[in-house]
Amino acid sequence: MAASAQTTPEPRLGLRERKKLKTRIAIREATYRLILEQGYDATTVEQIAEAAEVSPSTVFRYFPTKEDIVLTDEYDAVLEEQLRSRPADESVVDSLKHVISEAVNLGFTDDPEVSRLRSRLQLEVPAVRSRMMESMSVTGQMLCRVIAERTGRDAGDLEVRVFAMALVGALMETTLYWAEHEHEEELRDLVGRALDTFQNGLAH
Repeated sequence: MAASAQTTPEPRLGLRERKKLKTRIAIREATYRLILEQGYDATTVEQIAEAAEVSPSTVFRYFPTKEDIVLTDEYDAVLEEQLRSRPADESVVDSLKHVISEAVNLGFTDDPEVSRLRSRLQLEVPAVRSRMMESMSVTGQMLCRVIAERTGRDAGDLEVRVFAMALVGALMETTLYWAEHEHEEELRDLVGRALDTFQNGLAH
């Protein structure tokens, strides 16, 4: 049983999947580059398409909105798989600590400037923050499934949904806090603090 994203053998992608991944990455990299050069509002999908050497329709096929380009990454798809790979007797919060710490490490190491840019856009751009809140509901549904499996409850139970969305809210606030404080602390450490607070409550 794999313990982390770093120790899980990655499946071999076929040619079609590799081409799709390459296109997604090209679109995201072009978006980040343009935003850094001229700002979020001034960056259009047409400009992104030209910089990524694809058509605007291709951009929309991969990302329904401009905000999705900023918010989506390749780690989203493996989060559920990694949570399911953790020991069955481990608490959901401890599993999240491990998996999210690994994801933060990988994402931040790949391009720390992009990680900081994404969090700043979530804080400063209302459209990005709104879309982030929508996407968090999808993350919450995924957590509901994992929690239900761990606890033997139904994913639609009120208690399961409350627990899952409280976790999602904790992670969202952590990202905003990180940006508000000019990225002074390590995101990994802040995530750990947030999950500790969720698990243990506020110290008196």
